[in-house]
Amino acid sequence: MAMTDQPEAGITPRTFAYRTLRYVPNLVRDEWVNIGVLVFDEISGDRRLRLIEEPEEYARVRRLHPQADESILQRLRDELDQRLETAPELFRGNGQSHTEGNGRADWLKLLDRWDTILSNALQLSPQRGVEAHDLDAEVERLYREQVAPQRGIARVGSPNSRAQMRSYCNQVWQSAGVWSRIGKNVRVEEFTFPGDPMRIDYAYPRSRPHRFAQTLSISRAPGDVKSLAWTVERMRDRIESAEFTAVTDVHLLADNERHKFVQETLRNARIEAVPLDGFAVWVAKMKPAIQ
Repeated sequence: MAMTDQPEAGITPRTFAYRTLRYVPNLVRDEWVNIGVLVFDEISGDRRLRLIEEPEEYARVRRLHPQADESILQRLRDELDQRLETAPELFRGNGQSHTEGNGRADWLKLLDRWDTILSNALQLSPQRGVEAHDLDAEVERLYREQVAPQRGIARVGSPNSRAQMRSYCNQVWQSAGVWSRIGKNVRVEEFTFPGDPMRIDYAYPRSRPHRFAQTLSISRAPGDVKSLAWTVERMRDRIESAEFTAVTDVHLLADNERHKFVQETLRNARIEAVPLDGFAVWVAKMKPAIQ
């Protein structure tokens, strides 16, 4: 069992279990590529699932398996999320708490069912254990280690992907001591329409979120601002007091036509723009509202 982070004073690390999700396009060849990670607490039933979602992550799968069916991969997350949401009902319908042994048995039953009902193209790796202090931080660490494309040393001025931006933002939230109070990867389909694959990176306060933050890589995909603006409009129909922030990989310059397009779109949608290098200062200002 691995120990993944330094012990914090007065805080005992928790024991989690995790399994890697593998895409297997050809069972005969027994070749696979890791596309996600599931981390869970066998006692409490808390769990986190993260699957590939960025264009560069899908591109990596296609490089390894040119015949990969991307549409299947894109549907997997919602399917697995739905299965996770029904898991407590499968085993805890009486509303009673479980002992450690029963909690472990519940998860083993669930994962055994997954092994039999998931598509042949998706398999779960053998279960492993790990010790960590925070479930959200641990799923991010395991994802970077076992799933995310490996990156070389970034060149000065090279464009950031949203995955790189989120990795930095996650560290800022954690350093500010509010990581556990932030919702992550929030599905927007309840505000737009069923099947909408978009997710908002961060929502807070976690109990009743009305503030949201989304990373935008202007250098790589400035057009993403249009889908964000449309989504924000739909969400405000449901949450009148909602506030939105776009974390951009660069400062928006007035003499840059592309930046002017992004800035005007954000302004019209009443979305605050915060450059990535100013995110830590922004989080410090927002911390009282989060706590």
